[in-house]
Amino acid sequence: MIRRHLPDEAATQGLAEVLATHQPRGAVVHLQGDLGAGKSTLARAWLRALGVTGTVRSPTYTLVERYPVDGGEALHLDLYRIGDAGELDFLGLDDIDAALWLVEWPERGAAALPPADLEIRLAIDGAGRAVELWPYGAAGTRWLAQLIDDPRLSTLPEPKP
Repeated sequence: MIRRHLPDEAATQGLAEVLATHQPRGAVVHLQGDLGAGKSTLARAWLRALGVTGTVRSPTYTLVERYPVDGGEALHLDLYRIGDAGELDFLGLDDIDAALWLVEWPERGAAALPPADLEIRLAIDGAGRAVELWPYGAAGTRWLAQLIDDPRLSTLPEPKP
């Protein structure tokens, strides 16, 4: 697990660039945190780091937004407003071979989602955010090892206990 403090939006963008640099194709990322913790900000920065231009919309009401990226399509899901995973059936996500899945509020659609490779937990920490990166499975473990080795990540401070 990696723990860091993101003092401002520039640090969030920096983290997104590091994550995008090393993400495996088909990566599934669960974004966890309370309202206002920075999940959408990180997702937008990540999509920008992958070359998405133009408006990056919040999927709060549409549930999913799709973006063309190298290697396919990136999906950004926000499941805050669903009551049951069955509500995702009409989105046709079963057969999608996405290059990246960014899923906010994944616990609300867990039964209909692929398992996470990386869980990112965000929390308000003073004027900034605390972030924890938790790997799952072999792909997530390899990804985390690459992140640890990236010198850009060492420029972000660890949160205070």
